[in-house]
Amino acid sequence: MTDIKPNLIAGAWSTGVGAIENYNPSDLSELVGLYAQASVQELDTAVEAAQAAQVEWAAYGLERKQAVLNAIGNEMMARAEELGTLLSREEGKPLAEGKGEVYRAGQFFTYYAAEVLRQLGQNAQSVRPGVDIDIRREPVGTVAVISPWNFPTATASWKIAPALAYGNAVIWKPANATPASAHALAEIIARQDIPKGLFSLVMGSGSDVGQKLVEHRGINAISFTGSVPVGRGIAQAAVGNFTKLQMEMGSKNALAVMDDGDLDLAVAVALGGAFGGTGQKCTASSRLVVHEAVHDAFVEKLVAGAKAMKVGHALEEGTQIGPVVSEAQLKENLSWVAKGRAEGAELACGGEEVERATKGYYMTPGVFLNTTNTMEINREELFAPLTAVIKVGSYDEALHTVNDTRFGLTAGIVTRSLARASDFRARARSGCVMVNLATAGTDYHVPFGGRGESSYGPREQGSAAAEFYTTVKTAYISAGLPE
Repeated sequence: MTDIKPNLIAGAWSTGVGAIENYNPSDLSELVGLYAQASVQELDTAVEAAQAAQVEWAAYGLERKQAVLNAIGNEMMARAEELGTLLSREEGKPLAEGKGEVYRAGQFFTYYAAEVLRQLGQNAQSVRPGVDIDIRREPVGTVAVISPWNFPTATASWKIAPALAYGNAVIWKPANATPASAHALAEIIARQDIPKGLFSLVMGSGSDVGQKLVEHRGINAISFTGSVPVGRGIAQAAVGNFTKLQMEMGSKNALAVMDDGDLDLAVAVALGGAFGGTGQKCTASSRLVVHEAVHDAFVEKLVAGAKAMKVGHALEEGTQIGPVVSEAQLKENLSWVAKGRAEGAELACGGEEVERATKGYYMTPGVFLNTTNTMEINREELFAPLTAVIKVGSYDEALHTVNDTRFGLTAGIVTRSLARASDFRARARSGCVMVNLATAGTDYHVPFGGRGESSYGPREQGSAAAEFYTTVKTAYISAGLPE
C-alpha cells in the first residue's frame, strides 16, 4: 500500500480529505505517489497559525533568518540530482533540466539569505525644524503562493524565498499536476528553525482550496503564476479584500531573426527557445519573425534541427524533449495543430503524437510555416512544442510584428548590428529583451516580469521583489526643540 504524502498544516503533517494519484508522464505504469488534498477547514487553520507565526518570525534576528534560508538552499543544491530526478519523473522535462531547475531553486534561497542582511532603510530631512524622518520596509504579512506545474520547484522557490526573507508567513498551494516536488520542498522547509505554522503546504484543487485561499480575509498578499483566465479570477476574488497582488500569466514571445544575423546561432536559439522544456515555458519562442532575405535558409536549418531532436523518456540519456505533462495537455496541443492547419498554416514537421518504449504523452516538435500574425496560433499562448514562422520584409516590420500582441513577457532579436540591437532593446514592448539569446532563460538576481496581459503588479526576483513582499513605513521623530 502506497503511503499518502501529507500536507503541512499549521506545523503538523495532515493527510487531509482524500488523495490524488500522481503518474509519470514518461511511463504511465509508474505511480510516483499518492498526495493528500487539503480541506477548506484546514486552510482556515493554516492561515490562523500563519498570522501568529509571522509576528514571531519577523522578530527573529537577521542572522537567524539568514541561516534558515541558507540551510534550505544548500540542501536543495546538494540534493539536486535526487530531487531533479523526482521532478522529471512527475513533470516530464529531461533529467538535465530537472536537476538544473532544483539547483537554481536552491540558489534563489541562498540569494535571498544574503538579501536578509541588505534590508537597509532610508532617512530624510523634514521640512520642519527639529524633525527627523525614517523610512523602512516591513513585512506585508501572510502571503499566499500559487505556483504552476511547469517549473514546480523553481517558480515556487522564487516566491517563497523572498517572502520568508522579508519576514512574511507563507501558505503555498502548488499545482496538483506536480505534487511530489512540492512535498519534497515542504519537507526541507519544515525541518528548519522556523515558528510553527510559518509555512504551510495546502495541496488541492484550484476551484476549491485555491479559490478559498484567494478569497480569504487573512491573506495579505497573493503571488500567482498561471494562465490569464485564472489570473482574472484571482484578481476579482482578491479585490474585495484589497489584497496585494503579483501575477505572472500568459505570453506570446517572439524571436526576430534579421538578415544580418548569424544564421546558425539563430537556429540554435530558436530551437532551444521554442522546444526546451517541451515548449511548456512562459518564455518559449512560439513566434519566429524572420527576415525574407534569410527566411528559406533559416527554415531549412530549423526544420532539420527540429526533426533531429530526440523525443523520449525524461530519464533516458540523450532525451531532448520529454513528454508533455498530461493527457489533457496533449489533447490541447494536438487541437492547436489542427487549428493551425485549418487557418492555412503549413505544418513543416512534427506536431504528432508518437509512441515510445513506455506509454506516455509523447509529441514531436512542430514547426508551422506560411503563417501570419493574425492567425490564432500566433495570438494565443500554446504552451506546446510548437512554433510558427512569420516572414517579414524589413526590420521595422519585424519590430511591429513582435510588438503586435496583447502579451509582453520576453522578446528577442538575432542581429550583428549594434544599432538594431539598441533600437530593439528600446522599442520592444516586453519586460525582458534578449539579444542573440533564446527568449527562454533568465537570471535569478535581476527583475523578471512582463507587460500587458503577461504580468500584473510588482516585478519578481532580485531586489525588486521587496516591492511586493514588504510595505513601506515612514516615521517622523521629534526630539523637541532645544531650550
